[in-house]
Amino acid sequence: MTSSPDLEPDQLRLLVRVARLYHEQGVRQPQIAADLHISQPRVSRLLKQAARLGIVHTVVTVPPGVHADIEEQLKQRYGLRDAVVAEIPPGEEDRLLPLIASAAAGYLDATLSGTLERVDDIGLSAWSATLLATVEAMRPKRPAVARHVSQVLGGIGDPGAQVRATRLLTRFAEVTGGQPLFMPTPGLVGTPHLREALTQDGSVAQIVRSWDELTLLLVGIGRLTPSPLLRSSGNAITDDEQRELRERGAVGDVCLRYFDAEGALVPSGFDQRVVGITPEQMLRIDRRVGVAGGADKHEAVRAAVLGGWVNVLITDLDTAGALIST
Repeated sequence: MTSSPDLEPDQLRLLVRVARLYHEQGVRQPQIAADLHISQPRVSRLLKQAARLGIVHTVVTVPPGVHADIEEQLKQRYGLRDAVVAEIPPGEEDRLLPLIASAAAGYLDATLSGTLERVDDIGLSAWSATLLATVEAMRPKRPAVARHVSQVLGGIGDPGAQVRATRLLTRFAEVTGGQPLFMPTPGLVGTPHLREALTQDGSVAQIVRSWDELTLLLVGIGRLTPSPLLRSSGNAITDDEQRELRERGAVGDVCLRYFDAEGALVPSGFDQRVVGITPEQMLRIDRRVGVAGGADKHEAVRAAVLGGWVNVLITDLDTAGALIST
């Protein structure tokens, strides 16, 4: 404890008394002030003084499964706004997706909070099994925390896969209270001319304009090889296109916008055929939340945070460790 020759015994006694009432007995500051017949601002000053002199020691005990130190390292290393790291217990590697999804749902539950002055305009990618699991794990928010929930990549594909994509947007709109804006097009079309015609159609053009107003983007992070859901949807790139992208150094994507190992955009022949949010629109969004993990995505996740494609990362402990060590 730091000594203070300027304090009389009575002053030290008051410091200790205030500190014990507040920290040990849980008495609130207004009640302490009333009981001791001193002002509330003085109570606050005394508590700060007690901490400064070492009369009170604050110790944060981190519970098992919480990795605040690693999350802080990720934020500092990659300039992230926030990071959430989910622990995958030994022997439960097959539960990677639901455990990351649960962490993402918890983050969104805690950080989505509408006010009279502001609610979010939220965009989300339709073709992500991880996001679907995230949304299904969320609790409904009341009052509403979103104004609009917009698909940022075309949502039409194989009927079996499309049901899941539609459920994702519908469920997310339900839990946030936002108006769903479905993208009634495929995510990838045959020609740039067709893409241009589709995006100028009245209902589609309205959704495209809504992307300029997004305040939060929720996306998965893909590898160069399309996920099973994206492949089954009919919106995945072809093997030849994969080969072209690999030759150009691409390692992953967000919303079919591919980037290299340093996060730089890799232009491709099909960019003008993607019916979805543009890189420029994405990077203007204030909060860009990426949910992804697993050993096969380490390189893609690292590239996504390096390039600023996401500035909030929700991942697993193994992936977080790989990002910190590289």
